Parts: sequence; C-alpha cells; structure tokens
Amino acid sequence: MRFVEHRVGSRRVLRALGGLIVCVVLAACASQDTPSAGGSTAATQSQALAAGPSAAALPSWRDGDARSAILKFIADVTREGSSTYVPREARIAVFDNDGTLWSEQPMPFQLSFMIEQVKAAAPQHPEWRNNPAYKALLANDTAALAQNRKAFLQLIAVANSGMSTDEYDRSIRNWLASAKDPRFNRPYTELVYQPQLELLDLLRANGFQVWIVSGGTAEFMRVWATEAYGVPPQQIVGTEEKLKYEVRDGKPVLMRQPGFDFVDDGPGKPVGIARAIGRRPILAFGNSDGDREMLEYTASGPGRTLALLVHHDDAEREFAYDRQSSLARLDKAWDEAVARGWVVVSMKRDWNTVYPAPKTGGVQ
Repeated sequence: MRFVEHRVGSRRVLRALGGLIVCVVLAACASQDTPSAGGSTAATQSQALAAGPSAAALPSWRDGDARSAILKFIADVTREGSSTYVPREARIAVFDNDGTLWSEQPMPFQLSFMIEQVKAAAPQHPEWRNNPAYKALLANDTAALAQNRKAFLQLIAVANSGMSTDEYDRSIRNWLASAKDPRFNRPYTELVYQPQLELLDLLRANGFQVWIVSGGTAEFMRVWATEAYGVPPQQIVGTEEKLKYEVRDGKPVLMRQPGFDFVDDGPGKPVGIARAIGRRPILAFGNSDGDREMLEYTASGPGRTLALLVHHDDAEREFAYDRQSSLARLDKAWDEAVARGWVVVSMKRDWNTVYPAPKTGGVQ
C-alpha cells in the first residue's frame, strides 16, 4: 500500500502520530504497572480581564517566572496606547495538543483508538490471522511489532479507512464514551491539563483567538475538542488524512482513504498555520521537538511574542520524560528555548494541579 510510501515520508508520519511502534512498546510496559477532561474552568474569568489579567488569574499556576511571563505578556499586548499593543484581530495563539493540552503517555490517545479499530475490523479480515504484525499486536509482543513496523502501519491504515467521515466520527465518539486511561482509570477527555484550560479561558477573555495546531489528525480532534477546550472545529489544524468525495445510495459522502495528504508536525506546523490561519501567531505553546518550528515561526514575528514549552518532569502526578524519550522528545527545542529566552514551564514546579477534578470517581 502507499500508506508507508507516501511522499511525506514514513518517518514524519510516525512522528506525527507519536511514534507508533515506540508507543506500543511503552504501552505494553506501562500496562504491567499499577495505575497512578475536558471542559472549561469551573468559573469564567472576570469581566475585568478585558483590561488585562488580574492577580487572581490562572489559579492552578504557582507564582513564578512562567506565570509572571504569561500575565505580563497578556497585559502588554492588550494595553491600548502602549507600544506593545496588538489589535484583537492579530492576537492569535496556537497550542499543540498531545502533551501540551492533554497527556500523551504511555502512547498518544489517538493511537489507542486506532489500535482498537484494528481489533474491531479483524473479523472482516481473516487474512490477518497470518499477518505477523497482527499476531504480535494480539500477543503484546512489542519486539515483533518493531520488526514488522510497515505491516503494522498497513493494518492501522486499512482499519481506519474505508468508511465515511460521519461513520468515523461516530466510532470516535463511541470509543471516547467508554475507553479509560489504564493508569488513571479516567476517560481520556478528563486527562486535559487544568492549568491550560485556565490559560485558554484567560486568552479568550483578553481578545485572543485560540487555535490547536497538532500532529494528531484534525478529524480525530474535531469530534471532542470543542467540549474539552472550547476550541471550535474550524480552529483546529492537524495532520490531514486522505478523503474522497463519493455519492453512495444517493447521498454525498466523504470516504476515508489510506494515507495522508499533509503531516502537521515539525516544519509542517508553520505551513499548516499559514494555510489555515493566514496570520503569524504571537503566542505558541508546545512540549517537544515536533513543536520547535512552530515556536520559531511565532517568536520571529514582529512586536511582542511569547513562546512556551511544557516540561514533563512530574512522574508522580503525570509522567517524566524529555531528552532521552523515544516519544515526544524534548531536546533541541529545550536547547533553543534556553538560547532564545523561551519560557519552559515545569509541570512539577509551576502547576498546583495537573488534571481537573474527576467527574465520576477516579483520581486527580
């Protein structure tokens, strides 16, 4: 199949979805361990925020350099008459999703869904019984999966194509309604970051337009991101899967095809921003080397800009990973942040809490 031979290159496809094979390896290891959402903040920001953030803003952020830098930046760009003022139409903020707005370990949540799609599709594909990648997946044989990477990608491509976009949307909704994270035993849409929800609200209260720019697919995120983050579907930029227009039973539909038209990761992120938004952002927030070019593009704009990175350094409340991680490595972007004065947000030091209070049991 052309899925792994697409012009964007299999390496970029793997990275955009979080390193598919590596994720499975990590997931299998994590499944042996003992386990350690969405919506806006409980109260809306005060109307006084229209004149700049108050001292009570961002309650889940600890006082420190990161919080101070954010509040100062918002105050500077919204102060009319100042040299740093930015008109509302130019207040564009872009956020990565996986690892920036919600968790991404031990594997990206979208990958968990896509693997479930493989298992659900298996009865319609008896030929998979002799497929070494499928055998490895059922056996949790991570070494065999790594050896059969292309075959595994082909399984995922087949299982996640061949249906209309409406049918696929329903399958995502059904999965999200029942699936839970194995460590926290909470719905995936509850594993969004409370401090980031507050920041999204604060930015919107101060005239910012908030966009998600993610390596995950736009089609997957658009199903749930509005409820989780308050970001409408048209303000989500992601990897674009192949679609084909057809008329079936007299009804026009878009049918999903194997492969990708565009990978929104690394150098693809500024391209996606230019195509979808048409303006250079003044604030960008990421968490890995896959976000480096997006932060560079934002920080190099005229006037005041703010580039931020989440550092996952809290193994107790979430996960700890950075330079040596096989998934979402934070290495080159971290060095550049230090050199250029970008803000590195320590999850352990800068956040009072990580997740919102559970809606139905579970742990915070």
